[in-house]
Amino acid sequence: MQSLFAAGIGALVGAVAPSVGVHLGWLSTLFIALLQMMVLPLVFPVVAATVARVPSIRTVGRLAAGSLTFFLLVTTAALLIAAFLAALCHVGAGAVGNVPSVARPRLGAVLPGLGAHGLPTSVFAAFAQGNIIVVTVFALVLGAALSAIGAAAEPATAVLESFAEAMVVIVGYVIRAAPLGVFGIVGYDVAHYGFTKLSSLAGLIAVIFAGMAIVTGILFPFIAAIFGVDYCRMLRVIGGSVGLAFVTRSSQTVLGPLLTGLEQFGIGRVAASFVVPLGYSFNTVGSVVYQAVALVFLANAYGIGASVSTVLVIVGLLAVLSKGMTGVASASFVILIGAAKAIGLPPDAVAVVLGVDFIADMPSAAVNVIGNALAAAVIDASMPKRPAAQLPVAA
Repeated sequence: MQSLFAAGIGALVGAVAPSVGVHLGWLSTLFIALLQMMVLPLVFPVVAATVARVPSIRTVGRLAAGSLTFFLLVTTAALLIAAFLAALCHVGAGAVGNVPSVARPRLGAVLPGLGAHGLPTSVFAAFAQGNIIVVTVFALVLGAALSAIGAAAEPATAVLESFAEAMVVIVGYVIRAAPLGVFGIVGYDVAHYGFTKLSSLAGLIAVIFAGMAIVTGILFPFIAAIFGVDYCRMLRVIGGSVGLAFVTRSSQTVLGPLLTGLEQFGIGRVAASFVVPLGYSFNTVGSVVYQAVALVFLANAYGIGASVSTVLVIVGLLAVLSKGMTGVASASFVILIGAAKAIGLPPDAVAVVLGVDFIADMPSAAVNVIGNALAAAVIDASMPKRPAAQLPVAA
């Protein structure tokens, strides 16, 4: 509500007093710079600690393997749907007037692991260069190694978790300044561009909501039908949790009620208790829809375009970066900062979508809840030797 109010005041100042509005851009620049400073120190411990806490696949067996496979397939499908929908709608085209020339991202350049010339000489160099791909991959590998060595890794994992919690708190401090950033960017945009740019942001929101609708109205029911899950009944049972996640912009706030609702739906406690918390880090379907549409928007706005190759680069990039960011306020915006830099966009490019981040976060959180509930139902239905009466079978 504060950000919405700030956007309205910013638009009013930009329209009534453009001479004042054109000097407000520094507020959003400062906000973006503060968040940019937090990206790598946040991503590294969060991803590493999350993966380190994943039980060994040999221990959990089919439950873990099935969950991780489901998460990968569903989030990738959602990314493809959202990115190609945004590309087909040409979202973002002409949103920014005079922009610097930006080269089209190439797979070999964006994913430096594919070419030895792109690899930094050390992990510390990757941090210094702001190379989020290498840092994220290293965090994934480190987390897997810590998980593999078991109890001996507990001290290191505890340090990573403590550092991650501290970074989440720091990001929370910065996020509190989001209304000032929104005020600055909207005031500057209206004064400098008029309302043309704001109309393009309305198009961005429309495509984000359309992508969410396709995922929840077509992709999820299709998956549910394959596994015999009564999707409509599931939505009725968890509807309160979905609504609460929407208004709070956080799926974390509804973990308890969601697990209770899934048990009422007929899902076994073991499956729900394992799949849902794991899905909070690896199955953020709503968030990746927002991220994919926003990144295509920025690619179009800055003249990169949304060719098939560019869209696939964006999908591959977000498939890696979106993992492990649960519990972070405006996590999608944090990821967008790193992703935009990785494909060659200017550091301040993401300021273009700052004014609508708080709107896009609401459906993202709600769809994340639905996606994790469906994942628990699918994994539960796939588990062997379950009494038929306990399976949530479609009517």
